[in-house]
This record gives sequence, structure tokens and C-alpha cells, in this order.
Amino acid sequence: MPALSQAASLPLLPELIDGLPNISGWEAEVRSVVQHDRPIFLPTTNIYLQDVSAAFAIALHMHQPMIPAGPGGELISNLQYMFEHPYEGDNHNAGPFAYCYSRIADFMIDLVGQGCNPRIMLDYSGTLLWGLRQMGRGDILENLKRITCDRTYHPYVEWLGTFWGHAIASTTPIPDLKLHIQAWQHHFAAIFGWDALARVKGFSLPEMHLPNHPDTLFELIKALKEAGYRWLLLQADTVETTTGQPLSQPHLPHRLVARNTEGETVSITALIKTQGANNQLVGQMQPYQKARTLGPQLVGQVTIPPLVTQIGDGENSGIMMNDFPSTFRNAWYDMSAQAQGHFGVVGLTGTEYLELVEAAGCTPEDYPVCQAKGQHRIWQRVFEADTPKAIARAITELKREDPSFQVEGVSSAHALRWSQGNDPVLASMQKLSALFHQTLDPLLQAQSSNGEANPHTNPLSSALTQQSRYRQALLYNLLIQTSCFNYWGQGMWTDYARTLYSRGKESISSHF
Repeated sequence: MPALSQAASLPLLPELIDGLPNISGWEAEVRSVVQHDRPIFLPTTNIYLQDVSAAFAIALHMHQPMIPAGPGGELISNLQYMFEHPYEGDNHNAGPFAYCYSRIADFMIDLVGQGCNPRIMLDYSGTLLWGLRQMGRGDILENLKRITCDRTYHPYVEWLGTFWGHAIASTTPIPDLKLHIQAWQHHFAAIFGWDALARVKGFSLPEMHLPNHPDTLFELIKALKEAGYRWLLLQADTVETTTGQPLSQPHLPHRLVARNTEGETVSITALIKTQGANNQLVGQMQPYQKARTLGPQLVGQVTIPPLVTQIGDGENSGIMMNDFPSTFRNAWYDMSAQAQGHFGVVGLTGTEYLELVEAAGCTPEDYPVCQAKGQHRIWQRVFEADTPKAIARAITELKREDPSFQVEGVSSAHALRWSQGNDPVLASMQKLSALFHQTLDPLLQAQSSNGEANPHTNPLSSALTQQSRYRQALLYNLLIQTSCFNYWGQGMWTDYARTLYSRGKESISSHF
């Protein structure tokens, strides 16, 4: 398989710089690697679409926050805190959690070695990746490198991009959406290499949270496409048809369309995760069983197999820690025994599936169209020529008429509206982000206008985003947006957020 990027001409990225994760400084190089439309899985897949009646795809989501709870309040992984305080809450699970972050590599290597045809998608937050390195668990990262960097396993494993700091999209200030995306790409490339980054084409939103405010969703999709992503993993109940109805064909690819308050539109392909208890469904390999009940469907002028898609926490809950390993293996053994895992019902990754159906003649324009849930009610009240003020007025009226109406999006944590869980944390997030951009954006713009931000035109200059003072300020801005602080919203988690805000503010004020 030819290299997907010009890795030989790009610098090897350090994973840590002055003790901080590599989350900025090589923006131009990252863009050069991810902005391509070359096939990822098509050259190596051993699946022929005409042999498939239905397919399934599963993803494992892994996350641990970074918290100011080390000696002297230093930043450490919450996993490290769990190891050091085993008698608090469920911290006794620290060992099993750490094992879960690594074991999928062993499973895949073993299954491929036995002649099976397994597939898995992986979604690891940047804070987890940094925390593992910082706490001395490089063995986990090295194990993951085996299935990420060894070409033997390229046909079987797909990484999904995500927000570096596990932020919730609707409460994240719009300018920071792009920063989270870029930070994860930097960090991933530093750990696994440029070629591995070039293969990351699907994106997984933390908590499966899709913003439904027209402007936020538009900017999110725009940022994802600029970052080279081709598709987005969505939960079925976060989207609707253009007439406001639930999706009728959730196992087919969709085209998510976003229209902002200025009337601009942008779209991206979406794969739909079916509703249900995520960990239980993945732990029981339910997508495989569901796929066995389905048959090919017509999309445009092409008949394609449906795809049952599901994502669950890779470490969270007893069923994932204890039952998943045997159930996962047995599903692939079963497929191998019945049809070698190549015929009938098969496992695929998201990008592999989309490349196969598009090679068969489908185009994104053929996919059913969807939009964020609740937007139909907005568009019913406005016209194409309406101004942003008119759209804002329509949203205000809908909220007044129906207290349940909201434009904060929908997530897998149904009991919580992320924008209402904890005002102090949200206020701190917004204030630190505002300070960051008010201080740093003018410096970045001035450097860009002088040509200093491009090392190819001015190799003697040091781009601001490569400087440790910038990276430290960015780090705190991203860390405070981690979902955990907003989710728990009380006690030590609020204290953690307050500390991160204070340190971020001090970092910006003292260094710029």
C-alpha cells in the first residue's frame, strides 16, 4: 500500500515539548497531510460489496480527563489519581481501565493471526493519550502502535478523530472547535506518525453531542471538512429529516446539512449510530446480530448493504470490562466459520464501508438528507432572506412557547443539558476562551501578515504556535472545556475547573 502522505519530507514530531503535549505548531504540515481524497481502505480491503448482504461497524470510545490533583496541584491523569486513591468511589477499577485501553490491540492481533476478518474503530481523547504517557504507561501506547503503524493491520483498524479535550460541541466557544480538532491531529501524528494521521477520515463527537444551533453546527461541519474529515458519527435521535421526522433508514449513510443564520450551507456524510444502551449493545455485539436481520437497500440507482453502527465506552461498565472480550472474539469466530468473514454479514469500518459503496456508484448526493434535531421548527418560521436577528427571534419565540425546546443540542447523556449543568464552569470556560482569543488572535494575525507563521517562507522565524508560552495557554483553554467538569458540576470537579481557569488566566496574562 503506498504511503498516504509525504512523510519522508515532513519533520518527525515530538510527542512532548517542555513537558506539554504537542498540540500546536505544525498547522500547515497537518493540513498538507489530511487534505486529500485518496482512498484509505479500498486498495487493501478483502471485502467485495456484491458478496455482502449487510454489515456492521463498532467503535470503542476511551477517555480520561487531566485534573490538577497531583503533588502541588500539578496536572495528572484522572486514571493516575484512581491508582493513587483506590478506596474512593470506583477507583478500584483503575487497573482494569488501564488494561482496557490496551487490550484491543491484543484482540485484533490474535484474531487476524487466526485467520479471522475483524474490524474495530477507535476513539481516544487527547487528554487520555497525554495522561497515559505522563503517568509512565507508554506500554499502552506502544501496544496501540502495533495495530496502528504495522501495515498488516491497516485493513482491520480505523482511528476516529475527536476533540482533543473531550469538549461538548454546543458549549465550546466556536473559535475553539477548530483548535480542539487541530490539537488532536497534532498529538495523534506525534504519537503514531504522519501516515497514520492521513488515514483518519471519520470523526466522533464526545458524548455523541451534536449542536443544533444553526451557527454552531455550521461552523463545526466547516471546521471538520477543513481538517480533512469525510464523515461524522451521529446518534439517531440527534438528527431529523428535513420535515422534522425521525430517520426512517438509520442503517444507510446520510448527508448532514447545516445552514447558518446567514443562509450559507455546508454538508458532510454521516453514519448513524442506532439508539440504545451503548455499552450494553457493543458489549453484546448486538450490531452483528441486528445486521443478520437486514438485507440490501436501494440508494440512488445502486443497491448496497445497510450498515449497523454502534459505539460504546471501551472500559466503562461491567459488561465492557468483563463480557466484551469473549463476545467480541466469538462473533468473529462465528463469521469465520460460516463464510470466512467475507460473505453475507460482515464487519467493516466506517471509511471502508463508504469507500466501497461509493466505488459501487453511490455519491453523497444520493444519501438521505438529515439535519440537527429541532431545526425544522426554526426553518418553518423563517425565510431564505431572513436576517440573523429574525432567526434569533424565531428561536426565542420557540423557547417561550415551548420550554422543552432548546438549541443546545442532544447527547448520549440524555439527563443533562450541557449548557445548563453548571453556570460557574461554563462562565469560566467562556471567559478564558475570550481572553485567549482577545490576546492571541491579534498576534497570530500580525505574524501571518508578516509571513513569519510559515517556516517555508521564513525558516529562521519561530511561529507563535510553536512557542511553549502559546502551547501552555492553549492547553488550559482546551482543558477547562473537558466535559467532566461540566457534567458533574459540583464538588471537586468545580474546584478543578476553577483552578484551571486561574492558571490559564495567569498563563496568558504573564506571558503575553
